[in-house]
Amino acid sequence: MDFGYTPEQNQLRNTIRSFAEAEIKPHVMEWDESQHFPLDVFRALGRLGVLGAVFPEELGGAGYSYIDYSIIMEEIARVDPSIALSLAAHVSLCTNHIFLAGNPEQRERYIPKLASGEWIGCWSLTETEAGSDAGGTRTKAVADGDSWVLNGGKTFTTNAHIADVCVAMAVTDRAASHHGISAFIIEKGTPGFKTGKKENKLGMRCSPTGEVLFTDCKLPASQLCGKRGEGFVDSLRILDGGRISIAALSVGLAQGAYEAGLKYSKHRKQFGRFISEFQEIQHKLADMATEIDAARMLTLRAAWLKDNGHSVNKESAMAKLFASEMAVRAADSALQVHGGYGFIKDYPVEKFYRDVKLCTIGEGTSEIQRMVIARQLLKGGC
Repeated sequence: MDFGYTPEQNQLRNTIRSFAEAEIKPHVMEWDESQHFPLDVFRALGRLGVLGAVFPEELGGAGYSYIDYSIIMEEIARVDPSIALSLAAHVSLCTNHIFLAGNPEQRERYIPKLASGEWIGCWSLTETEAGSDAGGTRTKAVADGDSWVLNGGKTFTTNAHIADVCVAMAVTDRAASHHGISAFIIEKGTPGFKTGKKENKLGMRCSPTGEVLFTDCKLPASQLCGKRGEGFVDSLRILDGGRISIAALSVGLAQGAYEAGLKYSKHRKQFGRFISEFQEIQHKLADMATEIDAARMLTLRAAWLKDNGHSVNKESAMAKLFASEMAVRAADSALQVHGGYGFIKDYPVEKFYRDVKLCTIGEGTSEIQRMVIARQLLKGGC
């Protein structure tokens, strides 16, 4: 077993960290308070190969492994989890769905533009009445000659208001249940396709989240992505990889919160001593560092398994569950180290604390992760 990074991976980490520190960090609170998404910065990530991270070079991607991608996600989330969230939706969900389920023509049309950042992607599964129960989708697509007509709406779509391309699920055969949901690729500007309400969120505020709406939205048959009726099944495969990205995001967020707490403890004095000298503060720092390393190992295990062609249904759920809940604890502890100043927007832990809760909700709640894990455990018997 090799627990070290390659020289190339260390260089990748340094490159992404330098970019995040220079191009993102100075603007984090400004973007958060104004709910501004920095498209220019996001597209610059495309020029670095980040937006096409896990896709082959012949399609304009960077050809990175999932371990490489985890490093990227961690380093961006360490500075601003909001940017990392939009990155995850663009890469792991939208582009990856087209890559895994799309036909050659669709891959060649969409992936190079998504990988370069010329186009931004979003992925729409959740509905008002179909959250954790995504199989309860109500948006429908009806065949009309050699076309499809979509009607309905999706909510909680990351990147909805900035996306040029949307991959959305719709019911094509109600009687077939989970095998009656299909995936469609919809381009911005298609008649009958528009965005709705933009959500005003607790955290991750510079990453836009909102509704996409379909009203007699007519699509040619070529926009069906994957086999008819297999969109939901494909979505589950997409989420296995997506959960690795959210686990890495959680690790990065926790690392940023921990570093902020560590730095503050070395400068803040109480009772004539730096608070880092107090055992209670030391214990908080030790617990944070230990849990971050444990979550990182779970995430990298899932990434390694995926890179080597193994099923990661259980392992990605474990990584996402542990890393996201660990990050909540780390953000809480880091804020507590700051005391009253942790409640002030002048200090980065305030934003980490608001951002972190989404990690236990997005791409499958903690409760759903436990269900996924338990199913796999029970399949194995005693």
